[in-house]
Amino acid sequence: MKLSFKHIAPFLNVFQNKSSRWLGYIGLGVGVLLLLCSIQMYININQLLKDKDPKKNGFDYISVTKTITNDNMGKDNHFTENDIEDIRSQPFIDGVAPLKSNSFKVMAGAGDVIPFSTYIFIESLDKDFIDTVPPNFTWQDGQAEVPIIFSSDFLEMYNVFAPGSNLPQISEKTAGSISIFLQCTGHNGERLFKARIVAFSDRVNSILVPENFLDELNKQLEGVDGINCSRVFIKTKDANNPQLLNYLEQKNYHVNKDKTKFGRVKQILQTIVGGLTGFGILIILLAMVLFSFYLQLMVARSKENLQLLLTLGYSPKWLSKTVAKKWTPVYIIVVLSALIITEIGQWSFQQFVLGDSEQLSPFINWTALLVAIILVLLCIIINYRLIKKLLNKL
Repeated sequence: MKLSFKHIAPFLNVFQNKSSRWLGYIGLGVGVLLLLCSIQMYININQLLKDKDPKKNGFDYISVTKTITNDNMGKDNHFTENDIEDIRSQPFIDGVAPLKSNSFKVMAGAGDVIPFSTYIFIESLDKDFIDTVPPNFTWQDGQAEVPIIFSSDFLEMYNVFAPGSNLPQISEKTAGSISIFLQCTGHNGERLFKARIVAFSDRVNSILVPENFLDELNKQLEGVDGINCSRVFIKTKDANNPQLLNYLEQKNYHVNKDKTKFGRVKQILQTIVGGLTGFGILIILLAMVLFSFYLQLMVARSKENLQLLLTLGYSPKWLSKTVAKKWTPVYIIVVLSALIITEIGQWSFQQFVLGDSEQLSPFINWTALLVAIILVLLCIIINYRLIKKLLNKL
């Protein structure tokens, strides 16, 4: 006859201290539930608060400037080479590019098409950081026409104030066909160029020209080579990365608030979830300690019977495995119940809070399921090793 716990149960005092057992079961269940819910909440936060703007090659690009305060007004607030190298060396930053600007004056006009002229600023940026770069965005020395990438926000601003100034509103297509005249003036002379808008940028709020054009004009008109820049563009996998935001704050750098508007919220929520995770693990540990006390008490009260079983020829290993199997279904039921409650919470959140949104899956993430399986295995192994250790001392 194959022996099991059912046959040796009369030799063990397992029906005492039921309150301790149930307190341990409830504690373990609450701890597992907190842990699984915390893991799922962390995953939900990352999915919901990630930036929804289109990314180029999976990266975010954000503009960074030095914060201007009453204390540093009038001082040199350009980025130096050391500043740029320090930014580039950070592990959470995948690239950095300076936005070079003109050191000479630039007057822009559109002739009779748009009877309006004004001083403007022009900048240049590494092409890898620009969202829209057409093939004709190039310039060679001696070329009369300069290609321009214009900010979509600037065009929108123009169309807002144009009617009040008796100027025509224009579309992107029309803007690309208008010839623009650039009068570039510096201490070393003056240059006239034609310019044409070849693309619009949703990422860079600026008037961009080819980098070699700006470098050449800065050198010719002002004798300036390699000037410092007032802002840089950062390439990062996550603009809401708390490490990135903390670094920028420590350096007193200013960023586009719209790009990082969820960063602080994400940081606070992740801190709360981290606290819940730690609390859940603590409860699980306390529950396991309570189980160990209960098992020690059971073995102590059943000491004579267990010694009799060992005398009859039952090996400590077999006896440990057989007794440990008694609690295996309990651990499975406790963890499975916590898993089911977590799934119900995830489904309810997705259905009733997000309104059946496709942003989140109604099912729990595989990570939470994997953690649940690991917890069951750990409980079984710890339980077996503890019983074996107690029996070896008899």
